[in-house]
Amino acid sequence: MPITTSAKKALRASKRKRVYNTLRKDAMKDGLKEIKKLVVSGKKADVEKMLAEVHQAIDKAAKRGVIKKNAASRKKSRLAKMIKKIS
Repeated sequence: MPITTSAKKALRASKRKRVYNTLRKDAMKDGLKEIKKLVVSGKKADVEKMLAEVHQAIDKAAKRGVIKKNAASRKKSRLAKMIKKIS
């Protein structure tokens, strides 16, 4: 447990950040899973609608440092490649 006041404050801040980071990461993962399901089912129209939302979730996660910039780029690239296969 933290002893100094600044350490206690840092602990509170890290708990708050952890909540937001997990929300961003979960939103990104859920979007990726949803797109993969749609790709398997072959619903191209739904996939293209969903793509913008997932890209936004990935970009927000990268901007906040939840995932690294290159990891975000890789995820978006693989999504594009996966979607290209069904068209």
